[in-house]
Amino acid sequence: MTQIAVVTGAAQGVGFATAALLAGSGYEVLLTDIQPLDAPLARLRADGRRVHGVTGDVASEAFAESLAARVAADYGAADVLVNNAGISLICPAEQTTAAQWQRVLNINLLGPFLLSRALGTAMLARGRGSIVNVASIAGLAAVSHRSAYNASKHGLIGLTRTLAAEWGGRGVRVNAVCPGWIKTQMDVADQGSGAYSDQDIVDRVPMARFARPEDVAAAIAYLASAQSAFINGVSLPVDGGWTADASWDSLRVRTRG
Repeated sequence: MTQIAVVTGAAQGVGFATAALLAGSGYEVLLTDIQPLDAPLARLRADGRRVHGVTGDVASEAFAESLAARVAADYGAADVLVNNAGISLICPAEQTTAAQWQRVLNINLLGPFLLSRALGTAMLARGRGSIVNVASIAGLAAVSHRSAYNASKHGLIGLTRTLAAEWGGRGVRVNAVCPGWIKTQMDVADQGSGAYSDQDIVDRVPMARFARPEDVAAAIAYLASAQSAFINGVSLPVDGGWTADASWDSLRVRTRG
């Protein structure tokens, strides 16, 4: 039987890499994004993948409910939900407006709740399913000038643990991945603000490189699959050792081979 996966924020970056990996592993994948999906869908279909697309805002309750209704009508329930859609905000806390704060929280935290509730209800009724939330190392520790983003990702980890506690006994597992810095369009935009350089990140990561979208997609696919059948409520760093390493930069760089 074909399994059904829903991936949000799938037009590019980690979302697209995840949709491609799941589709290549035999899932029928429904991509969602607020951006047009024609190009990514065409790329996947050219490789013979079974994919579909729905555009919409994950922070909209109406969109979440309409997406759940479509999935219910076409498939009964999704097997996998990947809550990947998210935005960043680099701004000193004292300069962050209420509107900026609310927008980040709406997309990064409210959206995953709405989609988990809407699609998770059918998973619970069927007694099985896997939800993977894309959090961040900014949900495990603080990164300066990112108060709204940090709060949203800390909250997403809290949501992950709560749903895992509530739903695990009813057959639905909920986990999160916590990526470090990834080479994506979001990184290009953030670097364009002058906030950091490639070297800042490479020097900080024990594995001495940025993550690739495919690195994160592989972790998501593992947590989504039956291979992780007894893993529930974890927040898995996919950060090249960033959160494990308390060394100062000069020591870390000096000891590299």
